[in-house]
Amino acid sequence: MKVFGKVIVVTGAGGGIGRELVSQLLEKGAKVAAIIHKSGLEDIKSFATVYGDNISTHIANLAGRDDVEKLPEEIISVHGCIDGMINNAGIIQPFHSVNDLDYEQIQRVMDVNFYGTLYMCKSFLPHLLERPEAHITNVSSMGGFLPVPLQSIYSASKAAVKMLTEGLHLELRNTNVGVTIVFPGGVDTNLVRNAGIEIGKVDKHSYKMLSPIEAAAIIIKGMENNKYRVLAGNDAKLMDFLYRLNSKKATSIIAKKITTP
Repeated sequence: MKVFGKVIVVTGAGGGIGRELVSQLLEKGAKVAAIIHKSGLEDIKSFATVYGDNISTHIANLAGRDDVEKLPEEIISVHGCIDGMINNAGIIQPFHSVNDLDYEQIQRVMDVNFYGTLYMCKSFLPHLLERPEAHITNVSSMGGFLPVPLQSIYSASKAAVKMLTEGLHLELRNTNVGVTIVFPGGVDTNLVRNAGIEIGKVDKHSYKMLSPIEAAAIIIKGMENNKYRVLAGNDAKLMDFLYRLNSKKATSIIAKKITTP
């Protein structure tokens, strides 16, 4: 689905990949409903000085079903319809083993990453099915098919997003709604920098994380080309190949590659 002239909903729009998705969609002639939780409001609102009514900003806690269920009508009242969505919002867990995590930390990661995506899909899908052409893009992670050191719950949440999205693709294959799942590798965002993640010394000079600009462009291209599966970044492509070849070996490689706090 080409985004020109379409109304696209973007979650996690306050910064990082989400902010770049908003910027690039607007540049391509789309109308954007930017969903944020708390931070990034003023930054997103600044787009209105250039793009006017083509962008609207909506505050919602994606972990709260009531918040999400109010969004479709709110967005339709502004833009008239909804043609697509990019479920980009996500959080990582504290860098602890499952044994050392408390249930509140576990619940929060699952609520935002998996249930937030599920609530968005459930709430918006009836409206998407009414459009001549529509699209759902869900952002998982390389951690959705490969365990990341001390991020077992995060990986589980992103694996759940993977299976949800692939299931939706199967269910919607004979409808007007296309479905894409995205697996980004390392992206140089505040989320990554603030977590203190470092690339292991062996690979530090050869490993290059994607910029948010690059990641956003890959995601939008995947949507426009109706791709079933998008691997964003050379690391995601390499580890996907290695995991299919030898999952145990791939897990060992990622454990050596990434140094955690």
